[in-house]
Amino acid sequence: MKTKRELIDSWIAKAEKDLISAKHELSFSDAVTETVCFHCQQAVEKYLKAYLVFLGISFTKTHEIGELITKCESRDSEISVLKEKADKLTDYAVEVRYPEDEFEPTLEEAKESFDIAKKIKEFVLNKITVI
Repeated sequence: MKTKRELIDSWIAKAEKDLISAKHELSFSDAVTETVCFHCQQAVEKYLKAYLVFLGISFTKTHEIGELITKCESRDSEISVLKEKADKLTDYAVEVRYPEDEFEPTLEEAKESFDIAKKIKEFVLNKITVI
């Protein structure tokens, strides 16, 4: 069984890979925006889950960014300033992956998603201290 620190580090490592994937995709002139947005949503979800582990708050399997932030707010109200923008990413967890929805984010939306993910990363990494 992983220690608390190992579990936090595992969530962060996974989040980092998603953020790297989004950054790489954005570097192409024909970036696949749905891929960028999906990986940004995944990164945010994983950073928040790392923070929840750090805070000692349990969570269930979910892709709902707003729900995860609400859980964090119970111990850290400062995260509230990020909630509205970050929750926009929730739709990218599932809707962009299936053909039924036919939803393709714009390049601007993909860039905004990447910026949001970087803000969440910065917030979480600044909050998580050595255990």
